[in-house]
Amino acid sequence: MSNYIKIHYSKSIYESNAGYYIGLGKVLDTNDESLSEYINRTITFTGYFHELNTIDTYLFYGKLVTHEKYGEQFQVDGYERCKIEEKDSLIDFLASDFFKGIGEKKAKRIVDVLGKDTLSIILNSPDNLILIPTITKKDIDLLHKQLKEYEESYEVIFYLTEKGFSTKDAMFIYNRYKKETRNVIDSNIYQLIDDIQDMYFKKIDTIALRNGISKDDICRVKAAIIYIMNEVSNTYGHCYYSKEEIFSYLPRVLMCEIEMDFYNQCLEELSKDLKIVVKEDRYYLTEMYEAECFIVKRFRLLSREKISIDKKAISMIEELEKYFEITYNEEQKDAIIRSYTNQFLIITGGPGTGKTTIMKGILELYRLLNHYSHEDMDNKVALLAPTGRASKRMSEATLYRSSTIHRFLKWQKELNKFQVNEYNKSKVEFIIVDESSMIDTYLMASLLKGISANCKVILVGDDHQLPSVGPGDVLRDLIESQKLECVELKKLYRQGKNSHIVELAYDIRNKDIHSEIFNVSEDLTFIPCRDDEVLSHICEVSRTYLDLNYKKFQILAPMYKGVNGIDEINRYVQEIYNPKSIRKKETKVGDFVFREDDKVIQLTNMPDDNVYNGDIGLIDEIHLSTKRDITIDFDGNVVKYTPSNFQNFRLAYCISIHKSQGSEFDVVVIPLVKGYRKMLYQKLIYTAVTRCKKKLYLVGEIDALKMASCNDLDDNRRTSIKDYLINGIK
Repeated sequence: MSNYIKIHYSKSIYESNAGYYIGLGKVLDTNDESLSEYINRTITFTGYFHELNTIDTYLFYGKLVTHEKYGEQFQVDGYERCKIEEKDSLIDFLASDFFKGIGEKKAKRIVDVLGKDTLSIILNSPDNLILIPTITKKDIDLLHKQLKEYEESYEVIFYLTEKGFSTKDAMFIYNRYKKETRNVIDSNIYQLIDDIQDMYFKKIDTIALRNGISKDDICRVKAAIIYIMNEVSNTYGHCYYSKEEIFSYLPRVLMCEIEMDFYNQCLEELSKDLKIVVKEDRYYLTEMYEAECFIVKRFRLLSREKISIDKKAISMIEELEKYFEITYNEEQKDAIIRSYTNQFLIITGGPGTGKTTIMKGILELYRLLNHYSHEDMDNKVALLAPTGRASKRMSEATLYRSSTIHRFLKWQKELNKFQVNEYNKSKVEFIIVDESSMIDTYLMASLLKGISANCKVILVGDDHQLPSVGPGDVLRDLIESQKLECVELKKLYRQGKNSHIVELAYDIRNKDIHSEIFNVSEDLTFIPCRDDEVLSHICEVSRTYLDLNYKKFQILAPMYKGVNGIDEINRYVQEIYNPKSIRKKETKVGDFVFREDDKVIQLTNMPDDNVYNGDIGLIDEIHLSTKRDITIDFDGNVVKYTPSNFQNFRLAYCISIHKSQGSEFDVVVIPLVKGYRKMLYQKLIYTAVTRCKKKLYLVGEIDALKMASCNDLDDNRRTSIKDYLINGIK
């Protein structure tokens, strides 16, 4: 942080609650020759600050950057306030609103007597001011108190940066604890993890160890236990843990051994502090235990509410059939009627069973029975899905507005909180959630907290697909409990008599692969080959579909690394679909080359730009000037990326099976080799196969497919929702 500008702060253009400023100031000096042209000019700056005062001059450490929308800005990484010594500046400072009641005349008398040491004398020897004419004891107390507070805030931030915190983190910490900051840091630095967003165990632990904390300090051990429980949840999807399991991880995290008695003491204290909940031999994070209990209580409550069967509702089924020009089978009619008679319903079924058809029928029946217009429906009903692509598919199928769950709950990325919550509920009266297998325990609890207790809820999904990325297996638990209303769709509709894609999906579910279904119809092809031949066969198939719309052809693979991993497949297929050309600009980002017209996938949610995790688009333009940027077109939504967020997308000729959830493609290619051994399990391959609508290619080894279909070990998530629905909450 050696490069700086000396700046007199003028005003802020924007201030967030978290302390992020966009402001203006006049540059007085700089040690960076390239910035000398800005001296005596006003510059825009951005960064995190404890506070900024127009009476102060600052040294801002950082660099000049170019924002794609707002032009040149000075990005501040750290700052310090300059000491006020000039007479006029001292008078202006003491006469400012910061010291109400002093005024310019009194300020001038004080500075005339005390000179350039004015501030030091006020802080350290305030009684000396009594000799100054017209200065009262009240004035002295005010000056001393305000100046002390003014100095303390900067001293504490300096103290935090000396400990090893960034200026941004130091500002967050001081704004949270104010005068108590030093006490908190000295007594239990790990408290920051609970109190402040983005303060993670590893970050705090590194700083704590650097500042001499003992490896077996009780605060450190308790924080490590919570860290382990969270990590196990996020890695394996479990909702509770055994005492021995947690203990086995501790030496690796703490880098030391601890005694079992001391470990038990830590667990007891965490329980008393309400950080964990212990039920028999199950150890829960309190937040997880409460989330599971809330889900169970809410769905039980909703399930008690029944509406008697209305002859009018039954007669309307015929109207729906005429309206949609279809004929419902008995299980579909049953699902639509039960959506009317129940406040809570699960609709589950594999591919081709008509889940979308039923959703359309349910919505139209609800509209007709309530005499709602289509505009009313947008206000009364919310169609939700876990991902952006699933939400778009839902909207396209039903012709009603849909949303991701995060957008519906108004997620604040900066604070990692939902604005729609138990204190600010949505007013919708009916929600339908598609792809419900993807919803984790925390998100389901947050969704239920954000709607009224009597809001009708229908969950739609296939519990045989991959479970949520986050902890829990909510949809499966709800279904397997057999305590809630559930319609299972079994009759197949999507494919014709000679189609075998859906048949393969059900074979995978049943762990019974029949080789004779391959290569006998147009829709299912198996290409047997060795590991080292997979890439060439994938390339050969890809050439066949060069003219197909990029959204309709997709390669899906289980792993990123390795000779047949996603990264390597993307490099090869890129040269088929979008080879190097003098007519196309390209740029290297990390290990990958991106070209104009490349197919890419979004990896994170960027709600401000209306682009979400899993969205697929094409690179529209690449600019290679000093202001390098990449513009990507997502179905007409054009988003500009700068180097700071290039990591938010990657090539998408081949994508992970996890990223494909909620999507469908006309043609799908899936490599299957034993080299994927760690990722060959039933739900993963089943999910991949069910992404395909018309033509599926499997490339590799039949034994790898059989191995995957028989491996259901990934299903063994430890959860409590099913148990609590059957046996009651413990």
